[in-house]
Amino acid sequence: MFKSQLNIQNLILLIASYVFYGWWDYRFLALIAFSTIADYVISHVIERQKPQHIKKCLLIISICINLGLLGFFKYYNFFIESWVDIMAQVGFRSNVGSLNIILPVGISFYTFQTLSYTIDVYRGDLRASRSFVNFATYVSFFPQLVAGPIERATNLLPQFSQIKKFNNDEAIAGLNLIIWGLFQKIVIADSCAIYVDSIFENYEKVNSFSLLLGAIYFAFQIYGDFAGYSNIAIGTARLFGFNLMRNFNYPYFSRDIAEFWRRWHISLSTWFRDYLYIPLGGSRSSMITTVRNVFIVFLVSGFWHGANWTFLVWGGIHAILFLPVLLLGFNRKNLDQVSISKLIPSFKELFQMTFTFIVVSIAWVFFRADNVTIAFKYLKRLVLDFSWGIEFLNIDRYNFELLLLVLIVVLIEWINRTHEHPFMGKWKWFKIFIVILMLLTLGVYSDHQDFIYFQF
Repeated sequence: MFKSQLNIQNLILLIASYVFYGWWDYRFLALIAFSTIADYVISHVIERQKPQHIKKCLLIISICINLGLLGFFKYYNFFIESWVDIMAQVGFRSNVGSLNIILPVGISFYTFQTLSYTIDVYRGDLRASRSFVNFATYVSFFPQLVAGPIERATNLLPQFSQIKKFNNDEAIAGLNLIIWGLFQKIVIADSCAIYVDSIFENYEKVNSFSLLLGAIYFAFQIYGDFAGYSNIAIGTARLFGFNLMRNFNYPYFSRDIAEFWRRWHISLSTWFRDYLYIPLGGSRSSMITTVRNVFIVFLVSGFWHGANWTFLVWGGIHAILFLPVLLLGFNRKNLDQVSISKLIPSFKELFQMTFTFIVVSIAWVFFRADNVTIAFKYLKRLVLDFSWGIEFLNIDRYNFELLLLVLIVVLIEWINRTHEHPFMGKWKWFKIFIVILMLLTLGVYSDHQDFIYFQF
């Protein structure tokens, strides 16, 4: 009875997940199904083999299948166009054309999820799943399918072997996360997007103050957009009785770049740490090898985000920022929450957080710009324009009007920085009431947009 009920439960989740994904474009259901079947079969064969070289060959096959599909759909046109441009620079004309390829939504996320499963089975950290339905549901679990968190099989897969029953406390916790995620997305990210789009589209006309605000607003746009989705996904999963990993931990309160990456997109940064950085040797070898490994991880991380040179430069900037912290041994210094027992941070902490936020925001300009040239022109005007007046943007709003809302969010998060989300601790229902009120007022005026990370 137990097994039958569990199978029905997971089968319903699997069907719901496939309907959810197919609603976007049913043609790509075959792609996720193929990846699922391939890794399910390969993992079982790996587990049954004893010779290490055979296991390694099978793992390589799995990696090639997954990264091959990801590479074709996401990077084929980028490589072709880059090759044509390089040939043109040296005087050769190439007739190789690009293809009209649709990028399957969420392919970067579920590809890394299936890869980590196969690698864990190869390492012996996890047994191959005995239930295909459980494994297929793990790969396609709809709350986090299209934009994460990138779940490890060691955490999520065993949860599909447990009968789920409604838990009132978990459901309320899930709803709280969903409400806060909606606030981050609709009120913060979408409001910031209106100003960001205006400023970046007219960067050659606006002054330094507007360009500075454009970078700051985008920092909060991408944070509210991505952290908002993550919280909605985690909250939705909790409604079904599943616990997903935390993906953001107040990253803009970081005191150095290493701490930032422990708090930003945690599921991706830990994935690269465990499956790329450490296998490459991490920081255990020579300084040259350590520098190489850091650049590999951050450049691959940048390239994971999209097929554009801007993402590679963004990754390279973070590698340059991260290296001094690592080489000086400061990368594990700030492991605690900042000013955990104080309301007001010290001057040193405030300076560290401000500096880290500034350099992260500068790097975000490359992430947001259409190409590297525009990003450099944007930063050049920001520094050299020397005009800091308040401007009226082409969206019929003054460039500073959003600052109050951003500062309110910073204050809310600062006060609640020791909690998973601001609705925990004191004044819970009052905070929920205020946030819902802001959703119903400010939220209706924002220009609603797709989640940024849907394109990755």
